[in-house]
Amino acid sequence: MAEPTPVHDSKVNPTTDDDLGEIILTTESITKIFPGTVALDEVSFKVHKGKVNVLIGENGAGKSTLMKILAGVEQPSKGKILLDGNEIHLHSPLDATRLGIGIIYQELNLCGNLSVRDNIFLAQEVVQNGLIEQKVEKRRAEELIKRLEQDISSTALVGDLRIGQQQIVEIAKALVQDVRILIMDEPTSALSAAEVEVLFRVIRELKAQGVAIIYISHKLEELLQIGDYITVLRDGRKVAEEEASKVDVYWLIMNMVGRNPGALFPREERESGQVLLKVEDLTLPRAGGGYILDHISFELREGEILGFYGLMGAGRSDLLDCLAGARPQAAGKIWLNQELITTNTVTDRIKAGFVLVPEDRQRYGLVQTLSVMDNMLLASLKKYLGKIFLVHKKEKKAADEQVKSLSIRVANINQPITSLSGGNQQKVVVAKGLLTNPKVLLLDEPTRGIDVGAKTEIFELMNRLASQKYGVIFVSSELKEIFAMSDRILVMSKGAVTGEFTHSEATEEKLVEASAVGHGISNGGKHNGIK
Repeated sequence: MAEPTPVHDSKVNPTTDDDLGEIILTTESITKIFPGTVALDEVSFKVHKGKVNVLIGENGAGKSTLMKILAGVEQPSKGKILLDGNEIHLHSPLDATRLGIGIIYQELNLCGNLSVRDNIFLAQEVVQNGLIEQKVEKRRAEELIKRLEQDISSTALVGDLRIGQQQIVEIAKALVQDVRILIMDEPTSALSAAEVEVLFRVIRELKAQGVAIIYISHKLEELLQIGDYITVLRDGRKVAEEEASKVDVYWLIMNMVGRNPGALFPREERESGQVLLKVEDLTLPRAGGGYILDHISFELREGEILGFYGLMGAGRSDLLDCLAGARPQAAGKIWLNQELITTNTVTDRIKAGFVLVPEDRQRYGLVQTLSVMDNMLLASLKKYLGKIFLVHKKEKKAADEQVKSLSIRVANINQPITSLSGGNQQKVVVAKGLLTNPKVLLLDEPTRGIDVGAKTEIFELMNRLASQKYGVIFVSSELKEIFAMSDRILVMSKGAVTGEFTHSEATEEKLVEASAVGHGISNGGKHNGIK
């Protein structure tokens, strides 16, 4: 394997860009061609030392491809990468690591069957005399977790952690490296507001040490808060770059998608039908006593979008899991179309008419080794059975119809699911659910980690399904989304419903106040990203 081009700081004059400060890394006319598509087209990108260099664009714009090239995962079809003014050639992630380039991937790159410590030091073990220094690794892992202000044991299995904690482990894994450039691809997508604040403090520390941050996120207000420089990609090309202090959210959206931001939340007025779902005294016991869900009761009507809002740990995702049959220990009564549901397994709930689009699509919504079509048909395979074998024509027809109906951007339904952008992967998860002919859609953070354009498409789909008399239950940590899309909003706190508001009644103050019940939080604090 070829070595990366060595860098000798003492012999290199750092590149500067007028008054913008030292440029540590530059890509010159980077092009990346995959079979059938040009992922990057002559992209030149500057990374400033000790600054947060924001890279934005819709899913499929080329952001992740460019980052994979900088991390040594992919190689460019043509173009140059300059580090400290010297051209480098990154043939593998190890080459990038040797030159001080680290990356936190959008889709978690962790081993669930290993401990937190083992994941943090995976492929970068502390070795002395041919043996792993486990005590040293344990101490350093605990120091990193403490720095990130988390109460996570270094010996805990990563697979037992909630997704936000796994994201913290991914961040710690990157921080253990001696990085000069740190790429953060959607690092806050699964974090609570408090965890985001901690990460931002760490980023400021890294900046003070001269570390360059390349930051990718779909949370636009967050970008303006933490960013120093903004570069926008669209359809594989660079379309704009500017200092963060000189732009606003309107500028970001217009450059990303080329249309007015006012059209991003397309809520439609409609009349709800009869009661479709009735839940009475739903409980989920907590190990050691008490309840994760404490006697939850509510109704959902045909054609209604019912939003659930609350702080991290309020029980929103647990509620959807119970309705989907994923928590057999749950108790209470559930009626669907006035029929009492007596079964409590995922398979039986799918048959009854429930379908869940989970928060973590990578772990629970998709099988990474399968194609787009195979993922789409997983929950409804019996519909395509012949006498013995699956009928390929039926499978292909069903998949093609969903691709067309949901506007899934895919060259071929047989291509790997991992080749799709995050927004299109999410549409595949939705398509998988729709092919089961559901009556109630349970959408848990359906816009997590997808861009503003893909969010709009998901919202348009929610409106369309509601107009077709589906019942939609929608969980989101984003107040703007809850306000924009919900016909009615239920607020949860510590496993109980603490507020109910129609679309016209709801205000930010009312929702925040209801979500803080039992937490001792005043309205002047920060709640799930609310300032």
